Formats: sequence, C-alpha cells, structure tokens
Amino acid sequence: MGWLDRLTGREASAEKAKDRLRLVLIHDRTDLTPAQLRDLKDELIAVISRYIAIEPQAVEIQLSQNGREQYLVANIPLKPPRRSRR
Repeated sequence: MGWLDRLTGREASAEKAKDRLRLVLIHDRTDLTPAQLRDLKDELIAVISRYIAIEPQAVEIQLSQNGREQYLVANIPLKPPRRSRR
C-alpha cells in the first residue's frame, strides 16, 4: 500500500507533520520562543551585514537536531561583489 500513499500524497503529509513536530520539540528544548528566534535572526543580520554585504530578506534561521545534539543553522545569501570601474 506504500505506492498508493505516495500517489495520494499521504506520505508527504505524514512527513510534513513529522517535520513540524520535530521543530516544535526543538523549540521546546531550547526554550526559544518564535519571537526570540526572530530577534536572534534580526541581530545576526545586523552584525553580519556590518562586515559583508548580504541579502537580508533571504536569510533563513532554523533549529535542527541530530540525535541528542541541537544546531542553529543559518543560511545567509551573500550579495554578489561589486565590480569597480577603472
């Protein structure tokens, strides 16, 4: 029946639900509220943008877990360097 679940999208829904639950558990274990995570993201953007040009609207901050270890994962796209005209 696995192929039927994949065909109807049930497997994808179950995987999404599992990911959401994993995210809730990680947030619970780190004691970070969604507002605190937003503040952390804003502060990281402010500090990093002092040193390098970034795309602030495209920054993604996630909490993830691998076994018992927790990770703060930041995906911070850099702006292309400006070419100087001579």
